Amino acid sequence: MYSNSELAGLIRDDAVHRSVYTDPEIFELEMRRIWGRAWIYVAHESQVPLKGSFFTTTLARQPVLLVRQDDETINLFFNRCAHKGAKVIEVESGRAPVLRCGYHGWSYEVDGRCKHVTGGDAAYKASGYSRKDPCMGLQKVPGVASYRGFIFASLAPDAPDLRTWLGATATSIDNMVDRSPEGKLEVTGGVLRYHHDSNWKFFVENLNDMMHAMIAHQSSAQTARVMGKELFPDDPNPPAEIQILSPFAENTSFFEEMGVHAFDNGHSYSGGKTSIHANYSGIPEYEEAMEKAYGKERVAEIFSLNRHNTVVYPGFTLKGAIQTIRVVKPVAVDQTVIESWTLRLVGAPEEMLRRSILYCNLINSSGNLVGPDDHEAYHRLQNGLTTDAGDWVSMGRYLGNEEPNDEGGFSATGSSDMVFRSQFKAWKNYMTANGAGD
Repeated sequence: MYSNSELAGLIRDDAVHRSVYTDPEIFELEMRRIWGRAWIYVAHESQVPLKGSFFTTTLARQPVLLVRQDDETINLFFNRCAHKGAKVIEVESGRAPVLRCGYHGWSYEVDGRCKHVTGGDAAYKASGYSRKDPCMGLQKVPGVASYRGFIFASLAPDAPDLRTWLGATATSIDNMVDRSPEGKLEVTGGVLRYHHDSNWKFFVENLNDMMHAMIAHQSSAQTARVMGKELFPDDPNPPAEIQILSPFAENTSFFEEMGVHAFDNGHSYSGGKTSIHANYSGIPEYEEAMEKAYGKERVAEIFSLNRHNTVVYPGFTLKGAIQTIRVVKPVAVDQTVIESWTLRLVGAPEEMLRRSILYCNLINSSGNLVGPDDHEAYHRLQNGLTTDAGDWVSMGRYLGNEEPNDEGGFSATGSSDMVFRSQFKAWKNYMTANGAGD
């Protein structure tokens, strides 16, 4: 077992020890001390739209069950029967008046209270069983909170206020929601779910790594750029596929000027005034709906915020301009599942949704043109760090060049390692905090 001082010693100002990516013992500590204490994204409220609607997922690898109550509120339970411990609901989503375990038939009200035991209460009389006993119902996750429809949960009963914990990244969520003429989002369609044979931190770091894009994505994005110039040389609005893929091959100065921004708790975002989404063709019907809802001045303000990736550490990422989110699900020290979801801007034309779906298919799916470049990089990182070529992973690029920003964090040029250093500062705080010596 690592001591807190040993864990702290794995993090330097300009480097981290390779074991943070490769040691199974450290991974298990992360599951308890980071994923078991931070606010973790669970689902969007639109995924349980009606009374009795449910959605199943995992929280720090534990199965959980989100249920819409009769009074329209939402509860999050551990997905475990109080009888023998079986998962009560196995399917991902649905709607039911009663939640029934498929093993012995115990059933529960949607508020978690035990409703029925097979064979009747008399069979358990000698053991002092009572259906009125709270421990006989579904057990609630200690911390659950929602911010503008995005539901987060924490296994820690003393978790901080969610809005305070989100800090500046809350404004990324605000901007995504405000891009709807009605101020509402809906998760739509299925999920793109894919498996990486690598540590979860590689994916989280890569999202705001502005140095890799024009290198790792050269074969895919540069090809799209060349083909766009050849096939549509004079077209200011080439097909959406070209518009989506080409920016990944922008030059170094473009990504440097986008900048990166880091905050407490490991959160970050890249871009702000511009991003790879900034020059997509306008959709007149959408712009008209927005101006009707908000007025020209407010719409200009909403559209002026153009962030690339926002990372809510440790495992939730969003793209407000294209209405997609990605959710990190650690499995083992070298195994991670990534979920990609598309959201609909309620009140916007269908063309907006089609573009978001196209983006996910081109960029975020496991069989796309850009994502496999990253998958290959993660694979090489995981394998490379198993060698004895050295114990330390460099994170010293532009060390000390960051500047305070007006959101309470720090900003730096796009290719700075500042974001990674910030994430590992949070990592060390979680892993060595008071009470972390479990």
